[in-house]
Parts: sequence; C-alpha cells; structure tokens
Amino acid sequence: MIHLAFTFGLLGNIVSFMVYLAPVPTFYKIHKKKSTEGFQSVPYVVGLFSAMLWIYYAFLKPDTTLLITINSVGCCIQSFYICFFLFYATKKAKMDTVKLLLLLNFFGLGLIILLTQFLAKSSNRAQIVGWICLIFSLCVFVAPLGIVRQVIKTRSVEYMPFLLSFFLTLSAVMWFFYGLLRKDYNIAIPNVLGFTLGVLQMVLYVIYKNAKKVTKEVKIAEKENTVTIVEEHKLSEDKLKEQIIDVVKLSAMVCSEIIPMVPELNEINMPQLNGIIKGEKIKPKETIEASIEV
Repeated sequence: MIHLAFTFGLLGNIVSFMVYLAPVPTFYKIHKKKSTEGFQSVPYVVGLFSAMLWIYYAFLKPDTTLLITINSVGCCIQSFYICFFLFYATKKAKMDTVKLLLLLNFFGLGLIILLTQFLAKSSNRAQIVGWICLIFSLCVFVAPLGIVRQVIKTRSVEYMPFLLSFFLTLSAVMWFFYGLLRKDYNIAIPNVLGFTLGVLQMVLYVIYKNAKKVTKEVKIAEKENTVTIVEEHKLSEDKLKEQIIDVVKLSAMVCSEIIPMVPELNEINMPQLNGIIKGEKIKPKETIEASIEV
C-alpha cells in the first residue's frame, strides 16, 4: 500500500510539473504581443500561495517528501511567471498584482503560520493547517468556473488552454489516489472536485473550439457580400452616368441641327409664311432682291 501510494505520488509530481509548464504558450503569446491584455495574474499568485501553504503542511506531517519536492518546484515556476507578467503588464495590472501578492503570500500566509504556531497545540497543528489547505484547494478548483462562464458567454476558448485543463484533471486523479492510499483526506477530497471541473473544462473546449472560426467565416462572408453589393451599386451608377452622357450628347447633336434653322425662320415674312402653310413655293431671298433692283 505504501509503495502504491509512493507510485501515485511520483506520478503526481510528474503530472503536476507538466501542469506548471502548461501556461508556457500563454506567456509566449504575452511575449509576442508585448502585452498582458486579456490575461490576469490571479492564477499565478494563487498558485504560488497554494504551493507555499502545502509546503508548510508537508513540514508538519511525516513522510511527505513528494509534497515538498513538487511544491518547491511550483514556487519557483510560479514566481518566474509572476515576474514575467509584471514585466509586460500595464501600470494598473502591476499594482493589482503587487497588492494581491502582499495580501495572500505575505500577510495571509504569515498570519496562518503565526496563529498555528502560537495558538494551536503541536498535536492539532497539522490537522488545522490540513483543513485550511483543503478549503483553499476547493476555492482554487472553483475559481475556474469564472473562465467556464466566460467560455459559454463568448463561445471562445482562447483564454482556456486545453493542455492546462487536461493536466489539471490528470493531476487531480493522481493526487486523489495518493491521498486516499495514505488516508490523508485533506489531499484526496479537493481533488474529487478538481477532477470534475477539469472534465467539464475539456468538454466545453471540445464544444466551443470551432465556434470562433465559424463566427469569423460568417463575418468574412458578410463582408464579401457587402463588398459585392457596393460594387454592383457602383456599376449601376456608372451605367446610369454613361446613359445620361449619351442623352446629353444626343441632345447636343439635335440642338446643333435645330438652332441654325431659327435665324432662317426669323427672316421669313408673314406672306411667305402663309405661302408655306398653303403649300406654295417660296423664292429665295436673293431672287426677290434682284427683281426689285431691276
């Protein structure tokens, strides 16, 4: 039984190490964008606090080397993530991160250590800290429900990496069996909830992983349709302009033929006009003037 517990603890160390490395693609995006827009430091600050709290619990319990090793590695990695986040974060995000660090990792953890060391008996100290770890672990596992809500609302899994959900679920399984075999229910009980929420996150990822692509395709299609309609409208306007120009040209040609006739009509006197009406032949003006001179 002890050897089996050690095996699950060793596997838990390996999987938990992969969990700590899961945010690497996230920080690569931050480095590429040179901005932490859309990302928060809360998971890493809380992760650092959790690792420090479990180390304190492990020192109060016998034969907990595997807990000390993985949480020590976790402290180092989470500290690196926080420093990396602070480097690219905005001024407001930096202030919020520093406040949270002071509240949890210094004031919170310091208060827990002081109260348990001076107010609790040595025989009950490990049990009290174990209950604190259990409650906090449940809160940590419930925290991703905010991300789940965001995924359902936005239909996007951009800020919920699949690898992180997968390794969290696998880690919860390993540590559940480790705590169960060692009869340490402070470790086993929170991982039941962790396994459930991890499976829920993976199911949501499968459902919504293509939703954003479909939305983009619809937007592109709508944009193309809009461009086509605008182009057709422009073509119809161009045709209308061409028709108007043709009408103007035709009018100019007709008018150029009509206008020279107006002076000639003005030179015709009333008798000649009566003759035109009756169908008589009109003599040219030059002929009339010549007969008068003779």
